Amino acid sequence: MRIAIAGFQHETNTFVDTPTQLSDFERADSWPELLLGHDVLDVTRGMNLPIAGFAKAALADGVDVVPILWCSAEPGGKVTDHAFDDIAGRVTTALADMTPLDGVYLDLHGAMVTESWDDGEGELLSRIRQIIGPDLPLVASLDMHANISGQMVGLSDAITIFRTYPHLDMAETGARAYRMMRDICANGPPAKAWRQGEYLIPLHSQYTEVDPAKTLYAALGAFDGPGARLVELAVGFTAADTADCGPSVLAYGASQSEADTMAEQIFAKLQTAETQFDTSLLTPKDAVETARKATGEGPVVIADTQDNPGAGASADTTGLLRELVRQNAPSTILGLLHDPQLAAKAHELGEGVEFEAKIGGNGPGDAPYTAQVRVHQLSDGQCRYTGEMYGGGVATLGPSVALQLTGTKIHVLVTSIRNQCLDLAQLRLFDLEPTDARILCVKSTAHFRADFEPIAQKVLICAAPGQFPCELADVCYTKLRPGVRII
Repeated sequence: MRIAIAGFQHETNTFVDTPTQLSDFERADSWPELLLGHDVLDVTRGMNLPIAGFAKAALADGVDVVPILWCSAEPGGKVTDHAFDDIAGRVTTALADMTPLDGVYLDLHGAMVTESWDDGEGELLSRIRQIIGPDLPLVASLDMHANISGQMVGLSDAITIFRTYPHLDMAETGARAYRMMRDICANGPPAKAWRQGEYLIPLHSQYTEVDPAKTLYAALGAFDGPGARLVELAVGFTAADTADCGPSVLAYGASQSEADTMAEQIFAKLQTAETQFDTSLLTPKDAVETARKATGEGPVVIADTQDNPGAGASADTTGLLRELVRQNAPSTILGLLHDPQLAAKAHELGEGVEFEAKIGGNGPGDAPYTAQVRVHQLSDGQCRYTGEMYGGGVATLGPSVALQLTGTKIHVLVTSIRNQCLDLAQLRLFDLEPTDARILCVKSTAHFRADFEPIAQKVLICAAPGQFPCELADVCYTKLRPGVRII
């Protein structure tokens, strides 16, 4: 078989005004820069990425894998039409020159919104179908936070979806997509069924190591195979104000009756789970007080969930920092705070220098926090992940610095490129040992859990103000489909 592969990933937060540009896809951040041709295989090999998992499984099967490109940008505002058209155009142009092909695989996110298209992936699939025709097998893998549309389901022959949050199974999901592709190439496309959920689930409630998400995702394995038999569940990305925002169930089977029956079984479980999700959030005051009073072994981890850059937020809000200072927090590390100007100033002054800093607070509704600080450690920001989720990859933070607030035991890690704080290596990069701290504050929602939870005595989810809303009752949605409930 000869299969073309490509990846184009973006999780779009429509409540963020700053657009996502082509340069954001071309630049390395949490993931590699835009990759072309065989660099797609060479650079992603061994990484926990869907395209790496697909390629590994396909190559082991003797498939001729033809890589086109792979790119992602840190979650943020709507993708510009220029960026979307450029990247989509590279994919379609390459496909037009590739004959013959037995199939096309796409590593997508599922919650991309562009300046012109609320359903970015649906539009991409439409453009690809215009090139490859209606009959060539087309399989995609999606993030479990995908907001799945009818167009995405209709234009693809199969879709596989992550089943863990933190996403520890990204490569495995790509391998599952290859299994579907192989069967479709041999036996034709399966029957498909799709059901959209009737309520929105806040992301901090989607953690798959606790119920009800744990039980929901555990139920999917019973339907895997043989052949192109599969049931998948996406829980949705709630910071995208679109008609398709929310959960979806997908099922594939040998007959329409089988697909419908499988979809209904998981959909019924999703409906029953509505009242079981824990949507509670702590105020910064309560989170810091709880952390200060903790007496167990290991640090207390506070997730500054509404300022998570991995969900499109600015990663520079100061609400939690102010509360840490107000309560004179014991040994604390807060990261990763995005402030290129502050990082540049620290690099200019050098290690050991004290100066008055205006920290973060550059977004709407916030203000910089002014404090006397000492430059503890400078870094070029190249950080090899050591945790399970991104292990094998490299974080590109840009020129970065660890600052200690004078007169406190609080260290703030400042970066030049937005990155979600999800790996202990990001803290150790600055000659700080996370296990020695009493409090660790991470600008993340759940991905940090894979690496941080094993060392933590307690994890607290905090709702300081930020651009990634988790208290959904306060969100001004304008495009949700009728009848969708907010829990």
